Amino acid sequence: MIAWRYLRAKRAEGGVSVMTWISLLGITLAVFALIATLSVRAGFRAEFVDTILGANPHLSVYGVTQYDEAGNGDDTLRDYEALAGKIRALPGVTSAAPVVTGQVMASHGGRNAGVQVTGITRADLDSLPRVIDPATGHGDLDRFAEGVAIGSGVAQSLGATVGDRIKLISPDGAKTPFGTSPRVGTFEVVYIFSAGRYDIDQVRVYMPFAEAQSYFNLEGRAGLIEVMVEDPEHVERLIPDVWNVLGNDAVLYSWRDASGAFLRALTVEDNVMFVILSVLVLIATMNIVSGLIMLVKNKGRDIGILRTLGLSEGAVLRIFFLCGAFTGIAGTLAGVILGCLFAIYIDPIFAAVNALSGGGVWDPSIRGIYYLPAKLQASDVLSAVALSLGMSFVVTIFPARRAARMNPVDALRYE
Repeated sequence: MIAWRYLRAKRAEGGVSVMTWISLLGITLAVFALIATLSVRAGFRAEFVDTILGANPHLSVYGVTQYDEAGNGDDTLRDYEALAGKIRALPGVTSAAPVVTGQVMASHGGRNAGVQVTGITRADLDSLPRVIDPATGHGDLDRFAEGVAIGSGVAQSLGATVGDRIKLISPDGAKTPFGTSPRVGTFEVVYIFSAGRYDIDQVRVYMPFAEAQSYFNLEGRAGLIEVMVEDPEHVERLIPDVWNVLGNDAVLYSWRDASGAFLRALTVEDNVMFVILSVLVLIATMNIVSGLIMLVKNKGRDIGILRTLGLSEGAVLRIFFLCGAFTGIAGTLAGVILGCLFAIYIDPIFAAVNALSGGGVWDPSIRGIYYLPAKLQASDVLSAVALSLGMSFVVTIFPARRAARMNPVDALRYE
């Protein structure tokens, strides 16, 4: 009751000082920044991983390189159907697709672009949700056997659309007495997809598997087997089973091997950002000390009277602890509300910032994805609340103890 009276008292009556309001605002902004950063961090990681898993294999199976007498290496798979069948039979595997890949140059309307061609069957293409998503792609995948599917970035670079015919030029063509002549093929664009990743959409081209075998001179062979699993986050648990069925005839490469360095960099960045923002919260809560010390000074006479009437040191400590804790609780609550609203409405907020800055705030060629994502997680909110309240309560103890230990005689000597 006494703490609530002190908090409601006007400044002229020796109530809450301006420093307390400043500390409340500081805690609000610090908690807001912490939750906003944690939500963006979680959203970026989730979107990055989702685009990897939605358009790339979870596990790639390559053949062991064999060398002929001339020293030429060959790592293609000749018995790929049998190997793919063994992998499909494993529990936890959803698909095993033999594919052919190669780097070629695409040309259309006088424009050229380097692309990565992946030869795959229509049935196996359906196992890539980010590619076949009708919400982000357009065209007719039922005509996949008659042409190629290209990424939206490839289409933009070439100025091509559905129905256009593009040329694919491979440097590894037919060998002639005058050298190797490039292999040129013309294909109709039947589908344009957007996988959500700039580096995928900018280079990826899907071609029917049999057509790719002929185009790359790999009749009867596959370049690798792309495996999709039920639990890609724990794909390493499946690797020993794949080894058991394939023996030493294959080399395995998981999506974590391909993107592990980037994911580890994200983890380090997450930890550093959390530490930096924790310091920001600490600085904000330290302002509580200043405001509480000023409140104790203004209420020195009241403390002396209360102690004279028999109020214990513990009761005085609780009064001023509640005054300081209220600032931390109110600031934390306001910061949580602002942070959650930011994470929920990040798209219109980012659109407004992008419009005010004239556009170009988010460069997908650098960040890999097309927009700033946010994922609000209960664990992030709870960690921000626990950090803010914990620091607020700890820093409140010291000025509250000073008030509790104040000598009543000294407090009333000059009154």
